[in-house]
Amino acid sequence: MDYYLNKEHTFQRLLAEYKKYQSLVVAYDFDNTVYDFHKNGWQFRQTIQLLKALKELGCYLIIFTANEDEGFVKNHCITNEIPFDGINKNPPFYPSMSRKVYYNILLDDRAGLAETFEHLTRLIKQVHKERSSGDDEIVIPSLET
Repeated sequence: MDYYLNKEHTFQRLLAEYKKYQSLVVAYDFDNTVYDFHKNGWQFRQTIQLLKALKELGCYLIIFTANEDEGFVKNHCITNEIPFDGINKNPPFYPSMSRKVYYNILLDDRAGLAETFEHLTRLIKQVHKERSSGDDEIVIPSLET
């Protein structure tokens, strides 16, 4: 089996990267990941809650979208308190001429969103468990509705 087809290997890599840098670069899609592009009445509370928890851990959040209306994307996220540090651009600490945006992990409705959500939720729990002094309260996202 290919090494990263094993979910535990994928998680351990993510955890090791977080521990090394005390941060991760998390890219996330906009349409149908945090915004109801087709106006189906869908909400994305759990994904948004996850992004907020990741921001509290010091993660750098990049909106990685094909939506060409950057002003709308930015305003929607600000209005709905969806955290982000950039849109379709590499973090300033990772200069690159590549067209591909650098990230440690991607949240995308068309790229294994549920598995990525589970890995990141597990990461948040693990980091808080290791840091815990019993007095800090954190909201852990859940796939439960």
